[in-house]
Amino acid sequence: MTPDSKKLLSCPAGITVLLFLLTVFLSQCRPKEVKVARDITITPRNAVTRLFVDSLQMEDFISKQGLEDSSANRLRNFYNSRNFQFAWIAEKGLAEQAKVFYELDKNYISGTRDSTDADQALHNQLGLLLSRDTVIRAVSPALIALELSLTQHFFDFITYAYAGKLDPAALQWYIPRKKLDAVALLDSLVAKKGTSIENWEPVNRYYKSLSKELLRWYAIQQKGTWETISSGKVKIYRQGDTGKVIASIRQRLADFGDLPAGDTTTVFDAALNEAVKKAQKQFGRAQTGRIDQNLLNALNVPAEQRIQQMLINLERMKWTPLIPESKVILVNIPEYKLHVFESGKEVLNMGIVVGKAANQTVIFSNELKNIVFSPYWNIPPSIVRTEILPEMRKNRNYLSQKNMEQYGTSEGLPQIRQKPGSSNSLGKVKFLFPNSYNIYLHDTPAKSLFAEEKRAFSHGCIRLAEPKELAEYLLSDRPEWTSEKIGQAMNKKTEVWVNMKQPVPVFITYFTSWVDKDGLLHFRDDLYGHDKAMAAQMFKSAESKK
Repeated sequence: MTPDSKKLLSCPAGITVLLFLLTVFLSQCRPKEVKVARDITITPRNAVTRLFVDSLQMEDFISKQGLEDSSANRLRNFYNSRNFQFAWIAEKGLAEQAKVFYELDKNYISGTRDSTDADQALHNQLGLLLSRDTVIRAVSPALIALELSLTQHFFDFITYAYAGKLDPAALQWYIPRKKLDAVALLDSLVAKKGTSIENWEPVNRYYKSLSKELLRWYAIQQKGTWETISSGKVKIYRQGDTGKVIASIRQRLADFGDLPAGDTTTVFDAALNEAVKKAQKQFGRAQTGRIDQNLLNALNVPAEQRIQQMLINLERMKWTPLIPESKVILVNIPEYKLHVFESGKEVLNMGIVVGKAANQTVIFSNELKNIVFSPYWNIPPSIVRTEILPEMRKNRNYLSQKNMEQYGTSEGLPQIRQKPGSSNSLGKVKFLFPNSYNIYLHDTPAKSLFAEEKRAFSHGCIRLAEPKELAEYLLSDRPEWTSEKIGQAMNKKTEVWVNMKQPVPVFITYFTSWVDKDGLLHFRDDLYGHDKAMAAQMFKSAESKK
């Protein structure tokens, strides 16, 4: 029995607590946790509350819930560390951290519209305690059960609200999943009494900003189904044009937040021209200010589909580790863009070319360790077999004409590389982060491809629009590597290898919806069908009801 527990067994006066124990949600298989020793320095005299959990009843709770060893140990460790003091309930009712968690849980359910993890009975009990002035003078078995249920529900909440429900690896996402310590998060929440919750939540700012947009889109959805906007016989509308369709487009852009609501003018004026450019930016289109079928197609996607797209990307954001304060490179495949962050702020970005649907760029992370100027291109065996050999059979001078050479043989297949030079497929520099996928960042002689809106042309590697700028940034801590010296190294006839002083993390990601630093919501096409695969898992219950 815990300290003074024999004195604390009667029910609180004036309170009837109806307890329905929780179902365990999404218990994760984890290594056995280290047992935390009971902190016996905490006594009834120096404790923050006179309310204590009965250790025997906690074991009974664990048994009845059927908790796995990892979940049971997590519960024991938390209460051992506080010598079995209550965490959620104090003598005057619910503690501040309990009220904050109650709101967090409600907001999560209203934000995701997913009630599968809700415990309505527990919410009813908390609502009852919140609705009346309460003085708790003693502990009852029911009150202990409520305390333990809240703690277990918190641990489950951390898993589904902040770690995500799906298995990233099963969805071709090979970035190490964000690690969360639920016990440490609860300790922190209790210690801070629920204050500064915006800094406490283990999510990045992109998750928070997209969550806010999601709520706005639920309001759009409640207005009813959008009517499809048709351009009619006119294929392109420009500033100065008139027509009924202009009013419909105005209303749609108002829903998107690109125009003030209520304007039904049928004239394509300067304000609409700017709003169209803004919308084109949202969809990754050239900002021409003209309304064409591509823009209408994007505007006509149902609100429900856009909401699902945001939910899919919020799930991905839960998996993703928080952006470190050091330098970090983030590649977003559907955006066709590379971003460089330092101290959490974007310092550089550029267009990229990614793998074709048949040669998908893999989603993974590693550390950039080397820059190679004037590189050889060691042609992968698959390309040698399917593309090079057929050409060699037709033209005996093919290798010399393409600035290539054979440097060996492996498993009966010639090993071929392209020598440094202006025609080299890797361009004048490549950036290496060791990986089993044979993917890296590199320059390209095919600069014209960066003028395309959709840039999935490579065999899987990532081509850079401004490779010299990236090299200069990454070598800014090496004074000897001036812009001039980098330019010279990029035009040599032999390779020049440079080791990074500090490896730079590289994350190759796949986000089709996000909010940028200026607060603009973005949507992109599902280039490789990864959204579709996630939707089949996330929304299968909704689909089965149709």
